[in-house]
Amino acid sequence: MKTFLSNYLYVEKRKYAYLLSMILIVAGIGIGVVRGFNMGIDFTGGTMIQLNMGETVDGGELESLIRDQGIQANVTHAGEEGHSVIIKTTIAMDTDARTDLIEAIRNEYGISAADEEFIDNSTYIGPSIGELLKKNAVKALGFAAAGMLVYIIIRFEWMSAASAILALLHDVLVMIAFYGFFHVQINSPFIAAILTGVGYSINNTIVIYDRVRENKRLMKKNRLNELINHSITQTLSRTVMTSLTTAAAIIPLYVMGGSVIREFLLPLLVGVVGGTYSSIFIATPLYYDLYHLIHKPKYKGK
Repeated sequence: MKTFLSNYLYVEKRKYAYLLSMILIVAGIGIGVVRGFNMGIDFTGGTMIQLNMGETVDGGELESLIRDQGIQANVTHAGEEGHSVIIKTTIAMDTDARTDLIEAIRNEYGISAADEEFIDNSTYIGPSIGELLKKNAVKALGFAAAGMLVYIIIRFEWMSAASAILALLHDVLVMIAFYGFFHVQINSPFIAAILTGVGYSINNTIVIYDRVRENKRLMKKNRLNELINHSITQTLSRTVMTSLTTAAAIIPLYVMGGSVIREFLLPLLVGVVGGTYSSIFIATPLYYDLYHLIHKPKYKGK
């Protein structure tokens, strides 16, 4: 790591990082808009059915059976032994349609109609709940950004706060682009992962800002670009090792965990990677650009 990035000119080569981020964000969101984002039941409304199968069944086979009924659905396992399945579809199924689907599953798996424990829950989720969730998600991000803005202004300066918020916006857009690229279903864990990733990113960014502030007192004769490059290099080991430690905890959980926890861990891992990247290559270089935009120093790199 030190041999590759210890002498890297983060400020001088910032435009390459900006360009890479712009390409990823525009391409990912563009693909998502053209193809359509894979919005889950939590946002669109639909139908959720939970069934106790009495044994662990193959989720792919069950999804195939449901598709044969003309319904596109997502199947996840639940319960300690994975005997229960949760069927989620964005289709608003009425009582008759739900009954027909449940009977088809009964017949396929040989479950008696007298088995009263077979149906754990059958629920219709209206689209108004999804709209409320979207509004609350925007509010949560807004409150989080406002709180971070105030904190960074008090601890550092307003230019640091502004560049940090722009970097956080970058993180959110990268997350959305990821969902657009890979057509991953967007449900409530997406919101939790974004908030977690944003918090993780701002933590790394503040560490670098703190080192920049310290070096301003120690490196008074150095130009701002040199000071920023040195500050990022000094904190690089801490930033990368923290990210690797977090990833080392997430990856085994993702591999060994069930589909429900994977819905949260996948965007969280993307958020950790994107947040680490933005704190190093985006946030502080943005501060440099903002500083030059406001103060317009006479000499380049000042």
